[in-house]
Amino acid sequence: MIPFTKHLKLIVAAGCGLTLCAHGAQAPQHININQLSTTVEDVVVPLPNEIFGALNKLGAVNWKEHVRSDKGPNFTERPRIALLLGAVIADGFIAVQAQDAPTVKEIGQRVLALAKGIGVGNSITPHAKAIIEAADKRNWENVRQELDRTQNSVQQAMNEVHDEKLSQLVSLGGWLRGTEVLTSVVKQHFSADGAELLHQPDLLSYFQTRLKAMPEFNLPIIHQIQDALGEVKPLIDVGSARIPAESVKKVNEITTRLGAGIVTRD
Repeated sequence: MIPFTKHLKLIVAAGCGLTLCAHGAQAPQHININQLSTTVEDVVVPLPNEIFGALNKLGAVNWKEHVRSDKGPNFTERPRIALLLGAVIADGFIAVQAQDAPTVKEIGQRVLALAKGIGVGNSITPHAKAIIEAADKRNWENVRQELDRTQNSVQQAMNEVHDEKLSQLVSLGGWLRGTEVLTSVVKQHFSADGAELLHQPDLLSYFQTRLKAMPEFNLPIIHQIQDALGEVKPLIDVGSARIPAESVKKVNEITTRLGAGIVTRD
């Protein structure tokens, strides 16, 4: 199993960026996902800073287009709360990149409410307050740091109560939201190098394996995600070939559908 400190970072690995880089270096001739990643227990974990630095160099991104205001209803099922928590944290990073202070503050409150719903609210309270205060001051670097600390605190709290499966769902919810945004950006400014950022078959297999080990979470959204990952796998597991524009579009359609399902009551 990927250590939780690593796989919770996957919340933003595919598309929402922990600290999006926009340095002035020239665009790379070719993006190799393996050069923008680390390997943990044979699973490639993309590094969000490097991925988004590369993505920004391939074309300007209007992050305001990707800010989502619908944060979902108040679920009672803990697996659903965990999925939504991952997606909302991902939305927080997107809102930071858009420098949308009101949305960042709303997300800080929402993250706290969801964390309470899975029993780790006490660990998140100071971070949620710090996120809101930093957003008021438009101190985006501090907001990013507090979102990062939020993830670490969730990790520690869940490990203490042995909720590894829920922690994996937090990661999965964020990965899906991140992939939705990544594919949306690449679809708008398609390039073979941008599409290469989706080449994460081992990571997807990891999530498929973890979901199979959760038969007790018999919820429609879980089954929908399981089926959808099976649809996505052949689109991104292309070996040495390039991922075409049509595949990027299909992955975007699938993850957008799942994203809507995560924030919608059955």
